[in-house]
Amino acid sequence: MREFEGKIIDESRQGQATIIEHTEKSNGKKLYLESYGCAMNFSDSEVVASILAKEGYQTTNDELEADVILINTCSIRDNAEQRVRRRLTNFKKRKQQQPGLIVGVLGCMAERLKNKLLDEEKLVDIVVGPDAYRKLPELITEVEGGQKAVNVLLSREETYADISPVRLDDKGVSSFVSIMRGCDNMCSFCVVPFTRGRERSRDPETIVKECKELFENGYKEITLLGQNVDSYRWNMTSKGEIKDASKPTVNFAQLLAMVAEIHPDLRIRFSTSHPKDMTDEVLETIAKYENLCKYIHLPVQSGNSNVLKRMNRGYTREWYLERIDAIRKIIPNCAISTDIIAGFCGETEEEHQDTLSLMEEVQFDFAYMYKYSERPKTLAERRFEDDVPEEVKGKRLAEIIQLQQQHSLKKNKQYIGQTHKVLVEGFSKRSKEHLSGRNDYNVKVVFPKKQAKIKDYVMVKITDCTAATLMGELI
Repeated sequence: MREFEGKIIDESRQGQATIIEHTEKSNGKKLYLESYGCAMNFSDSEVVASILAKEGYQTTNDELEADVILINTCSIRDNAEQRVRRRLTNFKKRKQQQPGLIVGVLGCMAERLKNKLLDEEKLVDIVVGPDAYRKLPELITEVEGGQKAVNVLLSREETYADISPVRLDDKGVSSFVSIMRGCDNMCSFCVVPFTRGRERSRDPETIVKECKELFENGYKEITLLGQNVDSYRWNMTSKGEIKDASKPTVNFAQLLAMVAEIHPDLRIRFSTSHPKDMTDEVLETIAKYENLCKYIHLPVQSGNSNVLKRMNRGYTREWYLERIDAIRKIIPNCAISTDIIAGFCGETEEEHQDTLSLMEEVQFDFAYMYKYSERPKTLAERRFEDDVPEEVKGKRLAEIIQLQQQHSLKKNKQYIGQTHKVLVEGFSKRSKEHLSGRNDYNVKVVFPKKQAKIKDYVMVKITDCTAATLMGELI
């Protein structure tokens, strides 16, 4: 699992089909739904599956037997788009042998490339943006009648709060819960505000209700999702003004407390935080509740204030380091991870060295690190030249990765000899005799299974480690 531009990305699930074992009714047609990109996309795919299940579509993991194929897409980086394009090209060839097959593209690529995908390249029949999934049954009907169909309108309101998503995690251990959609931050490198629209928060009562239902159905962990969770505001404007005096106001710290109080055995994570918006109130709430994981992902992107200004991040190096100090003061031993972009527009060697020096000062537990990749429609594309040579970007990224590996190994070595509470998520990739899960600090722990079972909380004494994984024994 990794994160980029404020999005959790689980590479192990890229291209995964959404499967529903039972539907309320059947129309005799089968749906193949494939997802790429961030956790928000997988969460949206669960919503899509739920909407079409109610219309009688039976989902399948075999694309060859599908009547409708929907690809939920990502525009964060060019290689993600190219992977999706290759898939759509393959499906276009399939349509020559199966003329009745309907192919649609959902999500961020749909909004950004609607004309190319639908009219110029003729790769798809349906193009649906992130806020229009409720219209899918009507759009499919239009295509069945011989028309192309498109709806990429973005909403100013929460769109799917009343829908109970179908869950992709077949083990029933952990689940994503969306608390807000869109983003009002205009980071110059990011496409999200253009593909997912303005920021809007979801009614906290519906969030708590969904989390309660998940726990009652056996889930042990949830991750609250938003492009910038710290700016969650219910019944408040971005300036903190009350919209409706007859309704309660809820900020992110208060929402965290509401979810934490569902049950002490429900473990809670969240993503993603923004340095300019994270408050001490949030940190104090995390410190107060044992089931709020002591782990914060706080993307820095660069250690140089001038680069941060060009990125339009809204904070300086000094502000970021002050937030790090606040985390460590209020939540001792809290694990901290980050995002770093190497070779952003105009980045000098001195500015790159500032990133390395910030890494040395903070010593992140782990990081998600990338070369800058210019994306269409972003502020950076319009304002700056992508002028750092690729070989220089590669060299700087290699230096960042090497330094982070040293820090990650150092952090993990500190856990050796300690006993950690671990939620068992599944078998180790290498052996069915070993189980794996994550501790409070979001580090994977592998251990002999013995009597432990998936969904158990177990105590594991850490005996060894790599830069990415802890090894231990049940106690």
